[in-house]
Amino acid sequence: MTEPRDIRLKRLQMRSMRRGIKEMDLILMRYADARLAQMTDAQLDTYEALLDENDQDLYQWVSGQTPGPAALQSLISDIQSVATRA
Repeated sequence: MTEPRDIRLKRLQMRSMRRGIKEMDLILMRYADARLAQMTDAQLDTYEALLDENDQDLYQWVSGQTPGPAALQSLISDIQSVATRA
């Protein structure tokens, strides 16, 4: 059974806010607020894959300390652009 889009968006929003590392909570919460509603299903799939990654790795990728996986690089760049606009 397919999850309704509104439920999926709420679930991803919650996963963005409850990461475990406060910095990632703040970064991903801001990103989710700015972008989730406009994302296609394929983009949501990629975002969900990113949320499955370890917070320590995510923080290093988003902060530019280490490069992220090629499959997630476009999304990581978009997260960085939203994070720096604050």
